[in-house]
Amino acid sequence: MTTNAEGAMSESMSQEVFSGNFTQQEPIPEDAIAAAVAVMQSGRLHRYNVALEELGEAALLEQEFAAITGAKFCLAVASGGYAMGCALRALGVKPGDKVLTNAFTLAPVPGAIASVGAVPVFVGVTEGLVIDLDDLAAKADQADVLMLSHMRGHIADMDALMAICDAQNIKVIEDCAHTMGGGWRGVASGRHGVMACYSTQTYKHVNSGEGGFLISDDEEAMARAIILSGSYMLYERHAAAPAPEVFERVKYHTPNVSGRMDNLRAAILRPQLRKLDQQVAAWNARHDVVLQGLRGTPGLQVVERPDGEEYVGSSIQFLLLDWSEAKINEVLRRCGARGVELKWFGGAEPVAFTSRYDSWRYAPSEAMPKTDRILKGIVDMRIPLTFSIEDCEMLARIVKSEVSAVYQAE
Repeated sequence: MTTNAEGAMSESMSQEVFSGNFTQQEPIPEDAIAAAVAVMQSGRLHRYNVALEELGEAALLEQEFAAITGAKFCLAVASGGYAMGCALRALGVKPGDKVLTNAFTLAPVPGAIASVGAVPVFVGVTEGLVIDLDDLAAKADQADVLMLSHMRGHIADMDALMAICDAQNIKVIEDCAHTMGGGWRGVASGRHGVMACYSTQTYKHVNSGEGGFLISDDEEAMARAIILSGSYMLYERHAAAPAPEVFERVKYHTPNVSGRMDNLRAAILRPQLRKLDQQVAAWNARHDVVLQGLRGTPGLQVVERPDGEEYVGSSIQFLLLDWSEAKINEVLRRCGARGVELKWFGGAEPVAFTSRYDSWRYAPSEAMPKTDRILKGIVDMRIPLTFSIEDCEMLARIVKSEVSAVYQAE
């Protein structure tokens, strides 16, 4: 029997309205602001405009990110999307080539493939929101490259994935836009494939507005990437780069497709990278509070993290599997009315950053019923670090309440 006090508390909670802003990031740290001001005062914003024998901010940033990931080489670029296109070109992907990639991803991934004239071959998604390894194995003979998206921070069993790809001589490029600071069984995200790409766009794990990284241990691929990025013949001003003789082998055969990072953005990023571990811990604390609060919600399936995954919980996803479109939209509407901004990947029309493999009409696709069922049920929520633990507890209460109400309605 519900007491009056319990009833009053339940009624009070049902009226909670969240007032946080889902697009508000933390301020840029003071030491990063000071570093940026110093670059502006110097006037040397272009990465190659440095004094004799001086390493500019971009070169120092590359050294530091290579050390963080354990990669031999690193290139800082204008965006994560540019990093993906650059990686494809550096590995010799040509117009008409097929490239395997996730059906559940964001538009810049197939966009990067299309930008080099290649053709995406979409691979299905599991209820764990990772690439379907059975579907990958079935399609492995169709392409020589996999552009693997660790979409929304979910990392597949990388040991099993690499076994499939190695058996077929498939080169793996990892899209780590959502997994900087994460890993699989002690190996940093991005260190399984031949190349990996990261984003430093505002909504990622370090913030320079726009920007990205490309890492690799492959000296020729990285030499081509550095020339592609617009180094001209100034590649010796890179610190986390192959030896000059490697550039001599490729420089006359590699086009300039400029996409450099500048010293200003690099200066903003360097102090943030030093705090990445602290930021990851803060995100995961918030993510886990929301996850725990959503467990047991009628009709809602949480995405449990597998053993071996070292995740970064900067967003959270849950599944409303086999719900009607009308009921999902009602959940979105009701949560929105209480200040909770949810994104749905199952809509027929792309909204904001949400889209599906069949949204990208420039890329051929075949229906994938198992994947379509999962995509239809994916609901997504950002978790900015401007939210407190108490905020996250409230978010979970609101979502649980509204999902339960719609699920139980006749």
